[in-house]
Amino acid sequence: AQLALTARSEGRRVAILSGGELTVTVRGNGRGGPNQEYALALADLLKGMTDVSALAADTDGADGGAGSASDPAGAVIDHSTFAKMKSQGLDPRAYLENNDASGFFAQTGDLLLTGPTLTNVNDVRVILVD
Repeated sequence: AQLALTARSEGRRVAILSGGELTVTVRGNGRGGPNQEYALALADLLKGMTDVSALAADTDGADGGAGSASDPAGAVIDHSTFAKMKSQGLDPRAYLENNDASGFFAQTGDLLLTGPTLTNVNDVRVILVD
């Protein structure tokens, strides 16, 4: 988030890429996985920015969950996510505290649903600053 905020303040258009497995400290009883939680934390820190988009996903098609075909692969955020957060009164921090990224993104319609990909190369995250 800080890299995106800095790039934006400097007027730079960038793509910030990262990969690797993320970990989450589970304190709540919600649903989701580490990539969804990453996207939710970004949504909280970048809310209101109309020129930033992000994707966080597990290449095997399942980010957290029970390993079923309907598990989300991750989540995406963009200006429409921020608009839905505002119009629905969604507080991303409350969802983070309950580890309920799936519940949050189900309400905004931003879950990434790919189904099983039959590969597990890596997790991938992309932040675009326009």
